[in-house]
Amino acid sequence: MAVVVSVWFAGSAATATAQTVFRVTDEHGNVTFTDNPGRGGEVLELAPLPGLPPALRATMPSHQTTTPAAERPRGSPGQPFMPYDHFTITLPQQGTQLQEGMTAVEVLIAPPLREDHQVRLLVNGEISQTALHSDVFWLTGLTAGRHELQAELLDSRQRLQHRSVPVTITVH
Repeated sequence: MAVVVSVWFAGSAATATAQTVFRVTDEHGNVTFTDNPGRGGEVLELAPLPGLPPALRATMPSHQTTTPAAERPRGSPGQPFMPYDHFTITLPQQGTQLQEGMTAVEVLIAPPLREDHQVRLLVNGEISQTALHSDVFWLTGLTAGRHELQAELLDSRQRLQHRSVPVTITVH
């Protein structure tokens, strides 16, 4: 199943800018998309994607409800992976039913994602996008049926440090 994932960097939707993405085809014909120019490939200039509607954003948990890492007592690291207290998919929610088309996947990361850490999204256990420094992904091209989404947290050496609880959605 070919699932194309585009990334929208968190912040103000009104100030979203175009992102440069590289389309890389390996020797087996597998296509991946990356923001890493060192991997080569065809340059794709993507237009900004729409932000989350204000009404939907208002229903999301606040990123400011956790204790900052500097204020947590030493010897009590955050879970699931130090220095994070939260790493979970908050949108779409478990059991969401969607029409075919584009949908946002938002990962709650608190405290905010460190500059040297990245997130990648799995769809049905397969990596659907190379890791990026982002907490919002856009999925398109999901076929009708049930799909399991998971986010993975990678450290500065691209080692898997944590995987979110799976979220199952249904596309009609």
